[in-house]
Amino acid sequence: MQLWGALGLSVAICAVLLWKAELRVDLLRPGNAPYLVGLALTFAVRPALARTGFRWAKQASDSADYFGLFTAMALTGAVSSYPLAALSQGFADAPLQRIDEALHFHWLAWYETVAARPSLQRLGVAAYQCIYLIPAVLLVAFAIRGERREAHRFLAGFWLAALITLSLYLLMPAVGPLTYLWKGPIPYMPTSAIWQEQLIPALRAHQVGLVNLDELRGLVSAPSFHTASGVLYIAAAWRCGRLRWPLILLTLAMLLATPIEGTHYLSDMIIGAAVALAALAAAARLVERFGAAH
Repeated sequence: MQLWGALGLSVAICAVLLWKAELRVDLLRPGNAPYLVGLALTFAVRPALARTGFRWAKQASDSADYFGLFTAMALTGAVSSYPLAALSQGFADAPLQRIDEALHFHWLAWYETVAARPSLQRLGVAAYQCIYLIPAVLLVAFAIRGERREAHRFLAGFWLAALITLSLYLLMPAVGPLTYLWKGPIPYMPTSAIWQEQLIPALRAHQVGLVNLDELRGLVSAPSFHTASGVLYIAAAWRCGRLRWPLILLTLAMLLATPIEGTHYLSDMIIGAAVALAALAAAARLVERFGAAH
């Protein structure tokens, strides 16, 4: 799988979407510099380490390579969600909530339980943030064990899941169950807050012209990318030996926290899981066909 080519394609698509939605990223804005410099340094580590005699040079350079690709893909996907939100129409909350009702999933009851218990709130926030920790551990493990093929299978699956998620998001934007279902003062503001309600209409009305990397907010409610990521993490962790169960348990905790901290319907979590399964199948075939070479 040519991951650099996939990243280049993602950046090109993102640029076209930004242009079409009349949005731009100011690369010279001070707040964006740490992200751009960090990515540049990460990608520069690999060739630099290759010229040293450091014992763990290969593992360290592979880790930097994997981190750089993963971070760049994630950042490109997050930026792309802004023009897609601007180009979208309507909201899909009503049908998503009807599916939840058919499944007998009561989001409000779950939310009220968490809102009344600070301990659950703290645990939920910590578990939800594991979306950043788990892939870091996975990628380091792949680098240490020299499992380049597995690392590239995971990265290809992540890229494909992001691509499918964003494509579907254009068809089913939503403000999320907190905004759609809750009435009155909000007793507990989850990690994802209510940015969909605030930003999507502003983007559609062209009241936002700049996308700032240090102010990116989660706008994708359906499909749930936290859920898609969780399925990818479990599939990758299953091949990680002793790390298997600790990583799987962390991922399950993240998924349990997702309905509230991510303000997701159960229906869009199910769609997110389906997205991940499709991405995993496609990534396996691509890696088998193209190998793990850049």
